[in-house]
Formats: sequence, C-alpha cells, structure tokens
Amino acid sequence: MFQQRTDKPGRNGAQSWATWYRSGGLSAVFFALPLVLIFLYFSWGPIVRGLVLSFQKNNLVAPPEWVGMSNFSYVLTDPQLPQAALNTLYFCLLALIFGFPVPLFLAVFISELRKTGWLYNVLSYLPAVVPPVAAILLWTFFYDPSGAGVFNSILGWFGLGPFAWLNSQTLAMPAIVLEATWAGAGATSIIYLAALTGVRTELYEAAELDGAGIWSRVWHVTLPQIRGIILIMMLLQLIGTFQVFTEPFLFTGGGPNNATTTILLLIYRYAFINGDFGAATALSVLLAGVLCVLSVVYHFVTRRWSTT
Repeated sequence: MFQQRTDKPGRNGAQSWATWYRSGGLSAVFFALPLVLIFLYFSWGPIVRGLVLSFQKNNLVAPPEWVGMSNFSYVLTDPQLPQAALNTLYFCLLALIFGFPVPLFLAVFISELRKTGWLYNVLSYLPAVVPPVAAILLWTFFYDPSGAGVFNSILGWFGLGPFAWLNSQTLAMPAIVLEATWAGAGATSIIYLAALTGVRTELYEAAELDGAGIWSRVWHVTLPQIRGIILIMMLLQLIGTFQVFTEPFLFTGGGPNNATTTILLLIYRYAFINGDFGAATALSVLLAGVLCVLSVVYHFVTRRWSTT
C-alpha cells in the first residue's frame, strides 16, 4: 500500500511565504510603500475630500457645517443648471461634428505627403505650443464685431457681415468651438499619425493594385485599421468637452445672456463668486458620476466595433 501524505494544510502556503521573504519580497514592499502612499494621498485624497465637502456647507473660512444632501438638492433645483447643461451638450455636439474629424483628416493628409510632411506636422502642432490664454486673447481680436475685425474684414471682401460673433447668442458657441478645434487639432493629429505608422504598407499596396484612389484607401484601409484609436479619442473628447471652461470663461464669461454658460463655469460661480464650495463640489461630483456612466455605456456600445 502507498503511504499517504500527511502534510499540513498550511504547509505549502508557509513555504511560499518563506520563499517570497527570502527572495526580497518584503524589502520590495517597504521600498514601494512610500511611493504608493504618496500616490494615494495626492490622487485619491482630493477625491475623498471632495466627496466629504459635497455634504458640507463650507466657504473655507468658517467651520464647515454638515448639511447632508442639501447641496445636491440646491444645485439640481438651480434654474441655471438646465441652461448650463444644454450649453455644454451643444458645445459637445458641435465639437464632435465639426472638431472631431479635423485632426483625423489632418493626420491622413500629412501621412500622404512624402517630402514635406514634416513641415505640415510642425505647423499643425504650433497651436498646441501657444499658451491657451494668449491664444484666446488673440482670437478675441479676430472676433472683433466691428467691420475692422479680422474675420469680418475677410468676409467683407465677399459682401458678408459684419457679424457680432462673441456678442451674438447664436454665433458665440460656434465661435468658441472653432477656436477650441484650432487649439486642439494639432496635438490630436500627432496621436493619429502615430497610429497610422502601425498600418501595414502591404494593405495600401494591395489597394493601389486594385485601382483604389486615395479616398477609397482611407475609407477601406486607414479608418478600419485605426478604429480602436478613433473610438478612444472620441471618448476622451467627449469627456473633455463636458469639462470645457477656459474658452467660455475668457471669451464671454458665460454670456451673452448665459448662452455660453457651461457646467464648469457654473461650478466656478458657485465656488469663487458665491463662496459656496459645498454646492460647487456637489455639482462636480454629479458631473463626475455622469461621465463615469457615460464612459461605461460608451465602452459596452463600442466594444464590438473596436474588436471586429
């Protein structure tokens, strides 16, 4: 008869821990622990603090007062919130329709150039080098509503205008989207150019042998090969456009007649104009929750497209 093993149940686990200890595992933990604690403090610390602050009445001067869900009730019943939400969605829609394809087409155009592609690459990235505040002040000069404004002067050559641009409730948001597209297209096109380098040249050669033109190659070869990157960049743009602040704040301050007031601009007013940091944080938490839900839904909706 074979002799049965009489090892204790915890013997293998004890041996594994001993091996891990002798191999320097404990030293590695002590070495990494300070870095992990610093990361948690500076990354998750503000998140936890923000969650706590959203349940308090706090102006950062007087002692905080616990108010429960009152901040959330206040911001959800604020008559400015529906207008700010609609303006944010309008900005997001315009940015997706007009702003999202621009860097993609720019990257495809530069990739098709053989000798001067580097020059267009540099020129397309220049707007990202310009400080945002300086760029917005420059575009404010372009949007001068008088006939002497840059854009109105150019349109005047064709018998158009002058337009009020930032002073018009109808044109203010499209004007902001135009500047935001100019500022962000160059950096995004660099990402697309990096993705295009991963497309196999054999696919283009086969398409050329079949007589495919440039637009046919782009539609049937380029876009399907980088659709994963396209979907990721679309999600990042959705998240970014929901958090637009700098352009409306510096261009119009939310005007005219609250036509460009966004959710983040409303958060700014709660915190730094009204001094109600609890309400500002509550609206920030709601926005973060909406973006988390949007990201999860987007992931499940586009999961099949990114893998097929």
